[in-house]
Amino acid sequence: MFHVKHSLNHYSSLFSPRWWVLTFLGLCLAHTVTTLLVWRSWWLLPLTGLWLFLARRLEWGAVGDDAFSWETAITSKTRWCWSWLPLALWWVYLYLADSFGQVDMAAVFFHLQAGIGEHGGSERMVDAVLYTLAGLLNLVAFSWLVRHDSRWQRLEKVLALLLLVSNPLLLGVTQRGAAFVTRDGAWLDRRYVEPRIIEAPPRLPNVLYLYLESLEATYADEARFGDAYAPLKALEKRALVFDGVRQLDNTGWTMAGMIASQCGVPLMPAGLIHDSQFEPLGQVVPGVKCLGNLLGNEGYTLSYMGGASTSFAGKGIFYRDHGFDRIRGREELLPLLEDGEYLNSWGLFDDSLFDLVVEEVRELNAGDAPWGAVALTLGAHAPHGYPAKRCEALQGEFEPTDILYSVKCSAWLAKDLIERLERAGLLDDTLVVVASDHLSMKVPVWEELVSGPRRNTLMMLGSGLTPRRIQREATTLDIFPTLLEAMGFTIDRHRAGLGVSLLSPAQTLVERHGLDALNTKLKAEVALQERLWKGLHPRRRQPSVQSSQRPNQVTETPMDTVDDAMMPSP
Repeated sequence: MFHVKHSLNHYSSLFSPRWWVLTFLGLCLAHTVTTLLVWRSWWLLPLTGLWLFLARRLEWGAVGDDAFSWETAITSKTRWCWSWLPLALWWVYLYLADSFGQVDMAAVFFHLQAGIGEHGGSERMVDAVLYTLAGLLNLVAFSWLVRHDSRWQRLEKVLALLLLVSNPLLLGVTQRGAAFVTRDGAWLDRRYVEPRIIEAPPRLPNVLYLYLESLEATYADEARFGDAYAPLKALEKRALVFDGVRQLDNTGWTMAGMIASQCGVPLMPAGLIHDSQFEPLGQVVPGVKCLGNLLGNEGYTLSYMGGASTSFAGKGIFYRDHGFDRIRGREELLPLLEDGEYLNSWGLFDDSLFDLVVEEVRELNAGDAPWGAVALTLGAHAPHGYPAKRCEALQGEFEPTDILYSVKCSAWLAKDLIERLERAGLLDDTLVVVASDHLSMKVPVWEELVSGPRRNTLMMLGSGLTPRRIQREATTLDIFPTLLEAMGFTIDRHRAGLGVSLLSPAQTLVERHGLDALNTKLKAEVALQERLWKGLHPRRRQPSVQSSQRPNQVTETPMDTVDDAMMPSP
């Protein structure tokens, strides 16, 4: 009888508030592990079970009456737990990692300075609220454990320190901060080549650049993603296709991807260079010349169209200050829609945008000047995409979490746009560029995406290009000079910014040094950041050497000279 009663008491104790606390803490720990290691969600149960097994064996939190009270958890003789701040910072990181996949602090800093008004993705607000609530409960639960178990209390300061030093969020900040005391903060800047057109072709071609949001070439793997990329594979048969375009740090969000591919530089946030810290940026990378500047000087009429607001993340400012004549986003395009209610949380669906692109190209063709048009889609935006209604006839009804449906829809609409323009005779003597703006952020097929090497989409059609595939180790920085040479322009040493033309024999930076090494150099770079944001500097004392006496490019160190001696001249 005693054994039965003891067993019942033991069984009922497993459902006591103490075990609720320990189970919740186990789930939080399991979620952290699966997020960091990109494990599937079914790992939550065994990891939580392992935690509970250890809790049972070591009797964590076991006190005399096993009583739980919110008052004890929140208030005590010691009102402050050393682990509160480190735990809160971990929840910030987990929210960012769970929302975007790979946390890029440069993106966070840039968007805070450039402005995040008029953003879409309102569904992430729900996630933010849930993460906040979970984080608060985690603080309460851990506080109870520390105050009921002297072993955890003795270890708490050490644990708080470990939580701080292991947080990837803080690791990125400290690595960037170390740049200010580095021995060489100008490694990338020494390799920067001022974009310059030496000679233009006899007849200036038009250019249509289609940025397909997050639609990376990794989706072409049918074993993992089925036929999601099939429409673009059909286009590849008659295009110049570049395989191996990888993603450098500071190029992994839309503004950074566009600046990388049009300016040949990574988007390093202004940081403390910005002289009005409490106001949005008034300029975006004013210190470098980009595609729009060069084409504008050649007499091009330039147009940008995107489904989202141009106010978000400084898109409108960037295009305005870099040579574009007409810049239109959600607010400007909305009055042109037949159905003003047909919108997603970001703005226009891709079918609506492409209908307006057709009219824009028609109008540009009616002018006398050569033209360049840039269009940015939304269809494959993480986490689930915003597929257009026009795709239902081809693909059936959209299931709300099927990102592959959205990818295929966006790819098909891009292919359809090009074919519509060709049938209308609007792409004569026009170079068409189809590219992803960056690799995808976290989507339902995230584990499959990150299970192998990833690459960006980049193909070019028309303007006399011979269809073929070029396999090169490259980054989106190399698109800028490649595009200029594909248009027939002669540029300085096949280079523009940090990019190298993939149509030339010159080695790209990633071919020469490797992607990991470039990312390491980028973390320590200061001079390039100052170049990007020249004009936003606080006033400084003038250098003793007159600017007219300075060379256009800083002389490299002896090691740099040896390292880059093999670069071919034009």
